[in-house]
Amino acid sequence: MTVSGTVYDITKKTPMESVSVLSTSGKGTVTDSLGHYSLTVSEKDSIYFSFLNKPTPKYPVATIANPGAFDISIMRRVQQLPSVLVKQRNYRLDSLQNRADYAKIFNFQKPGLSTSMNTNPGGMAGIGLDLNELINMFKFRKNKRTLSFQKRLISEEQEKFISHRFNKGLVRKLTGLNAPQIDSFMAEFRPTLEMTLQFNDLEFGQFIVEAYKYYKAGIKINKAVFRREFP
Repeated sequence: MTVSGTVYDITKKTPMESVSVLSTSGKGTVTDSLGHYSLTVSEKDSIYFSFLNKPTPKYPVATIANPGAFDISIMRRVQQLPSVLVKQRNYRLDSLQNRADYAKIFNFQKPGLSTSMNTNPGGMAGIGLDLNELINMFKFRKNKRTLSFQKRLISEEQEKFISHRFNKGLVRKLTGLNAPQIDSFMAEFRPTLEMTLQFNDLEFGQFIVEAYKYYKAGIKINKAVFRREFP
């Protein structure tokens, strides 16, 4: 005989998919996306259900009053995960955080010789070399690496600022370009740091529009022609 029905969760409202339906004779099936199942068994069999290796009691087939609609609800254990708050990236906050994380590097200054005024026991003022500065001068390799790292951090910060203003969303909105053309356009007409700092939003948008005209015409440009001149 065939036993069929639907498997629900404990609320008896939500069907459960991929629940194993097994018989003591070794036959089995799984519920579909709507929680339905159908299994042909012997009257001497018993059937049971298993979800996440948690089996239910066995139900003798002979005692099932309506084999064509043997619905059942089972407990589904739900592991509650901690909530996650997703925030849109904020260039200004990211930049400030980066400055805070690498404050020691950003604030590093190449040491040099300085003098100190010392008063000797006789009351005479003398001029001597600052011992700490003298020691720092001999840390040449470490200072060189620190300055190199500082230069790289500043360069990365500047490039991120350019990318923040010269972004795909703005370029796509003003030009209508999509991949792969938008990628080649942005690589060819990426503005300089000086332009990015000088232009206000209106001027920056005008630069993109004018550059797009050159791009469509296949003309290479000198970005200096877009430089804003101050009286």
